[in-house]
Amino acid sequence: MLATLDPDDAEAGPERTCIVTRTKGAPQDMIRFVLGPGEAVVADIRRKLPGRGVWVTASAALVAEAVRKHAFARGFKKKVAAPENLAAEVEALLTKDCLQALSIANKAGTVAAGFGKVEEAIAGGAIAGLVHASDGGADGVRKLGQSLRRRFGDEDVRPRIVLFPSDQLDLALGRANVIHAALLSGAASDAFLARCRKLAMYRAAEQDASAPNPESGSQAPEMT
Repeated sequence: MLATLDPDDAEAGPERTCIVTRTKGAPQDMIRFVLGPGEAVVADIRRKLPGRGVWVTASAALVAEAVRKHAFARGFKKKVAAPENLAAEVEALLTKDCLQALSIANKAGTVAAGFGKVEEAIAGGAIAGLVHASDGGADGVRKLGQSLRRRFGDEDVRPRIVLFPSDQLDLALGRANVIHAALLSGAASDAFLARCRKLAMYRAAEQDASAPNPESGSQAPEMT
């Protein structure tokens, strides 16, 4: 049986305690929840909402388990309303947060979309990572991976983001048929990548969110 967690203790110090696993972790690797109107459990993905909060490790499976095992009621020490689809709601919020960050990066001039533009960005060298549509073809991914290896070597570790279908990338970047994009070095790109790491962790916490890229010899983290 899970021990009761004092909400005050849960938010003290540099680490937070997951109400499901009882393990501690950095806030950026967890999801904060607060109570809204009607004692409804609300995800606070930006960690800014007022009130006492409880934390769950960033994993869809663990959020679903927290709902199923009534961990939120024990964490808040009261009867709460935690919707059965809370895990899906959190994923939608994290996805929206990522795409908003991508839009900001685009406006900041740190995104180059289109196969040719990506190749130019790779040749230029000031590149933080690549974005590929999850419903795009494998051939373009392979060719751009080869370009990266020619430019930076087989041990290149720039991340490859494969988290969003092309229609979501279209909306975020304000153009049609986005299949490939390059992230140019800069603070806005770093902010987008940080959000993508959390979304990848949330979707697939059971496995390493930075699995090796299957391209020959490449160890670049692929976030899917």
